[in-house]
Amino acid sequence: MAAEVLDGKITAAKLTEEVKKEVAEFRERFGIGPGLTVVIVGEDPASKVYVSRKHKACIDTGINSEVIRLPETTSQEELLATIDRLNGDQAVHGILVQLPLPKHIDAEKVLEHIRPDKDVDGFHPVNVGNLCVGRENLVPCTPYGIVKMLEMNEIAIEGKRAVIIGRSNIVGKPMSMLLLARNATVTVCHSRTKDLAAVCREGDILVAAIGKPQFVTKDMVKPGATVIDVGINRVGDRLVGDVNFADVAGTAGHITPVPGGVGPLTIAMLLHNTLKAAALQCK
Repeated sequence: MAAEVLDGKITAAKLTEEVKKEVAEFRERFGIGPGLTVVIVGEDPASKVYVSRKHKACIDTGINSEVIRLPETTSQEELLATIDRLNGDQAVHGILVQLPLPKHIDAEKVLEHIRPDKDVDGFHPVNVGNLCVGRENLVPCTPYGIVKMLEMNEIAIEGKRAVIIGRSNIVGKPMSMLLLARNATVTVCHSRTKDLAAVCREGDILVAAIGKPQFVTKDMVKPGATVIDVGINRVGDRLVGDVNFADVAGTAGHITPVPGGVGPLTIAMLLHNTLKAAALQCK
């Protein structure tokens, strides 16, 4: 029996519509709109596409959107000065620095320079610490979107075994915290995990976030499991995930496609976080 495909576009559309209504209520209450500023350094083609999508999504939901484009030669000091200005601007409720940054800039230092209550990516150590102790203020967008997808599709988390392949600060680690907070039993796997396939087969929920094209095959999946594919890899002229969709779809109970699965949720949750940041600053 083929797995049920979890359409991220449908879930994202529902989440975005909720944000749009709440933005209108926010404007009516405070007389201003939530504001997001995205800073992009250089001419990375993929980054330019992502920034364009974020800008359009903001405009469509009534969020004030600004894009600051800086040249590849921008120094770290110049970028930090830009962030300082945005940190002090009351009309800017959310700041996002598009990654990757040029090699001469320390991305970690840049992200830590953003005011925690304006950190709509949820990467600042203060927000990471809040997540670890169960305070879900500004949470990384991709894992938060995955949780929303599971909840909106009535896929049980409490009491389930969840296996995450990948321990990145962007997806793997925050994903584990969010699932733990919802009473799943969580295992995080990585390149040193022994007998990885056997560990993965324990998962009622399997999240693949390692950046290896079609790495997860049916022998790694528990029959009936929910398989969430976070990866996006270009193979020739195709975009594929970290999961071999055709191979796994006959074993899993639910599965996300690539593209059209997790990706749309990330932008939807960025809008959510921008509204939340504005509310935190205006209350």
